Amino acid sequence: MRPIKIVHLYPERMSIYGDYGNIIALSKRMEWRGIKNIVENIEAGVSIPKDADLLFIGGGQDKGQVIVAEDLASKAKQIKDFVEAGGPLLAVCGGYQLLGEYFISSEYGQLQGTGLFNVVSKGTSTRMIGNIVVHSEKFGELIGFENHSGSTEYIGKAQPLGVVKRGYGNNPDDKLEGIIYRNAIGTYMHGSFLPKNPRVCDWLIAKAIAKSSQSIQLKTLSNTLENRARASALKRP
Repeated sequence: MRPIKIVHLYPERMSIYGDYGNIIALSKRMEWRGIKNIVENIEAGVSIPKDADLLFIGGGQDKGQVIVAEDLASKAKQIKDFVEAGGPLLAVCGGYQLLGEYFISSEYGQLQGTGLFNVVSKGTSTRMIGNIVVHSEKFGELIGFENHSGSTEYIGKAQPLGVVKRGYGNNPDDKLEGIIYRNAIGTYMHGSFLPKNPRVCDWLIAKAIAKSSQSIQLKTLSNTLENRARASALKRP
């Protein structure tokens, strides 16, 4: 059995508001099941390994996104091909924006995205911050913490991650949050997202196993602590 390879894109520039916790959750929930895994950090100028099984990119400040956007241009086709082949991906906040068509930064102008997601994003004067609760048809109730001034809208056909029950989500108006395309998820939920939402974490792990072409069964975990944390978070205003 070869280890499942998690690729963390731009951890130095795109990993704020607890985003690294998503990597920990993925790794630990495999480790607890006896599934070997490794994490490979990829910064600007370094190619994505061809044997990647799962991609993750977190959020970052606009200044960091300028460098990342330039580097992503060389990786756009590989990321698209990876997702089209069934590879799982999670993109949070700034990563979500840069995997869309483009992001217009209030300070740095238009940053070209990869075009993976059918979204466009624009910096605004509105700070969307606080706890967020989302109902997802696929995953049920999702919780997280958002902190962004970027407003995101769909262009063309797009499947939202869910409907906002509390908070902002993509923008202040449409009450929709995130996007799902094939096995790729884009979201504004920090917090970290996956420790608070183990069902999504296990879904990504299952897709990574499938991408690795290995037959590994996911053992059921109790999720007692995770559910307590979720219950506590839901009580917060």
